[in-house]
Amino acid sequence: MTAEYYIQVVIAHTIGAVYGVLFVLSMVYRCIRHPFKFFNEETNKKKRDVMPTCLNDPTLGTHGFIHLENVKLHYVSNGDEKKPLMLLIHGFPEFWYSWRFQLRAFAKDYRVVAIDQRGYSESEKPEGYKSYSLDKLVGDIKQLIPALGHRSAVVVGHDWGGAIAWSFAMKHQDMVEKLIVLNCPHPSTFRAHLRKSFDQFKKSWYMFFFQMPYLPEYMLTRDDFKSISIMFTGRSGGVKVGSLSDDDVEAYKYAFSQPGGLTGPLNFYRSSMKSPRNRSVPKIEVPTLMVWGCQDLALSREYPTMAKEYVTNLTIKYIAEASHWVQMDTPDIVNGLIKEFLEETNTDQ
Repeated sequence: MTAEYYIQVVIAHTIGAVYGVLFVLSMVYRCIRHPFKFFNEETNKKKRDVMPTCLNDPTLGTHGFIHLENVKLHYVSNGDEKKPLMLLIHGFPEFWYSWRFQLRAFAKDYRVVAIDQRGYSESEKPEGYKSYSLDKLVGDIKQLIPALGHRSAVVVGHDWGGAIAWSFAMKHQDMVEKLIVLNCPHPSTFRAHLRKSFDQFKKSWYMFFFQMPYLPEYMLTRDDFKSISIMFTGRSGGVKVGSLSDDDVEAYKYAFSQPGGLTGPLNFYRSSMKSPRNRSVPKIEVPTLMVWGCQDLALSREYPTMAKEYVTNLTIKYIAEASHWVQMDTPDIVNGLIKEFLEETNTDQ
């Protein structure tokens, strides 16, 4: 481990501790100001024992589990198993259901598989942040593709799923037919920009707060998962009205309300801040599409063009009116762009 690594860890945890103290103080203030309301929220948390019916919609595909070397993953598959594989990797705070529009849209031409990443929803939840290192997350995808009976796939990732898709493509290009990334910067550009841009540093406050134990889990479950509701439905940065129903929001609350439902996902962030920087950045040669919702509150619009340094064959498409949740926010536009990209790159080969 280098001195740079230890400095990175200390800075991340120091900033996280500051945010943690501020959060605790805000909770103390709320308790003093409205004690009955505060404790009522704690003692009357809604129990979610029954899976929402939207998660068993047969038009989305069939549910399955697959045993990898060290973890069992849940997935939903739609389309003929003999068709080429399109693998969909979700981000935070999401799960397979974020790909519901794509599961239907591409099932005619592909076997479309949307996974729950390790730690999420119905997949196994290994203990400890070390179980969520990028190497292990990429390793899951490497094992998953042949376990599904394929040699390669069109790999599609959003948010954290995009980070894994980028890293997988760099390490295992022979297993990637096409790479499609939605609202996730190339890992090398994110680290560099975070150090230089105070604006991006402010937008990334939650990454530092998530380094704290227990507090992030508590914050996200408060007021019946109000924070998660706001992420998806807030006026600023949320999914457009009409694209996300009350049942859809309830599906997310159900997934994260299960035992250990938040700790695994948060461990993605805890592990990333404790991982040494990867200085080996091979150029991605496979055809790559970046789709970017410009109303993203967490990530700078500058990231797509920065990726050109690391990708030989890169197509960038912006959607001005879309939020960070681009595949749910403007699904018809996103699906159209993906279909166009796949058709054009198939013709070129």
